[in-house]
Amino acid sequence: MRAEKCVILLSPALPIGMAANTAAVLSVTLGRLRPDMVGADVLDQEGGVHRGIITFPIPILAADEEQLRTLRRQAEVAGLTAVDFTDLSQGCRTYKEYIERMGRTPETALRYIGLALCGERKQVDHLTGSLPLLR
Repeated sequence: MRAEKCVILLSPALPIGMAANTAAVLSVTLGRLRPDMVGADVLDQEGGVHRGIITFPIPILAADEEQLRTLRRQAEVAGLTAVDFTDLSQGCRTYKEYIERMGRTPETALRYIGLALCGERKQVDHLTGSLPLLR
């Protein structure tokens, strides 16, 4: 059994398109932070290349805004890799705008809509084990 685990937590209030976008953004950032999680490229029978994908499943769980905020703080204390996504992030059209707006916004004013956690399996399970799958 793998000693590490990753999960993505999304607000169940998100419309499907925004939920998919949030999961994609969180996944790209996790891949940048943890390239070791991506497997080698593979070949099909005809020799066609298929790029490596993550080597283990990432469950997508439901968590409301307050749960996301609390889990983000707990993950930091536990030393887990945590990537958050907020309504501010979702509303920016450029990264420059994101940087500028985030610099003017206190953390307490952010509304969390997504969070990715990765780290030691027992710690991740302890924080997220009671959360339901996003449906």
